[in-house]
Order: sequence, then C-alpha cells, then structure tokens
Amino acid sequence: MAEQPREPQRPLPRLKELDTRAFWEATRNKELRYQRCDDCETVVFYPRRHCTGCLGSNLSWYTASGKGSIYSFSVVRQSYHPFFRSRVPYAVAWIDLDEGPRLLSNIVGVEDPGADLTIGQQVVVEWEEHEELSIPLFRPA
Repeated sequence: MAEQPREPQRPLPRLKELDTRAFWEATRNKELRYQRCDDCETVVFYPRRHCTGCLGSNLSWYTASGKGSIYSFSVVRQSYHPFFRSRVPYAVAWIDLDEGPRLLSNIVGVEDPGADLTIGQQVVVEWEEHEELSIPLFRPA
C-alpha cells in the first residue's frame, strides 16, 4: 500500500539563532516583540545584539500591539515552494507597526490581494500556530 503524500509544511525559522531566539520564543505566547536602544532610543528590528543607531549594546525588549499599516506590498502569483504553491496569489508586505518597527510578513484574509490591499491600509496581527512558535501574519483591520 502506497504512503499518502504529506501536506507541504511552511518553512520555519531556526530557534537556535542567538539574535532572534527571544523574538521567536515570545511568539509561542503570541507576543510580537521588538527592541529599543536604552541609550539613543532607536527602534531595532530585526532583533540583534547591537543598536543600529549608535552601535551600543543596551537594548531592551518591548511588546507591540500587533497593529500597523502596509508600507509596501507585492503580489506573488507563482511560487515554486510546495507550501506556497497552492496559496497563490498571496501578498508579501512590509508592515509598519504602530510602535515603529517595520517587518516583512504575509497579508491573509483577502480574496484578491491585488485589488483588496492598498498602501497605508490598517492591518492587525493574526497568528499561525506551530509546535514551537507562531508565525505573525497580518490581515486588514
């Protein structure tokens, strides 16, 4: 008897990466975390060990509300990765969180991303749960 083909899995980040580990661990609790420099107040995202403003190492973690707006987006109409192939068309967007960080994610909950999304549109985080972490995705608010 032939084995049933497995459903393609989303590629997930590695939890052992030192700079981003705390970010991904917080997603288990559906917390969207970012850093801010205690010396110059620069918002730092993606997570790292130094400030991108002053190169200092005094960084603190904060939790974002999960609300933001679309800075820019692109509609993917063809994908060769097995997980994404059946999800086209989908939008990949830069999201400006209300607290300042800008992050790259997918926009979900729209039928036609080319027609249903606009620059500046308000979005809110939606979590895709996995065993060790959750993926922050965004949907129109």
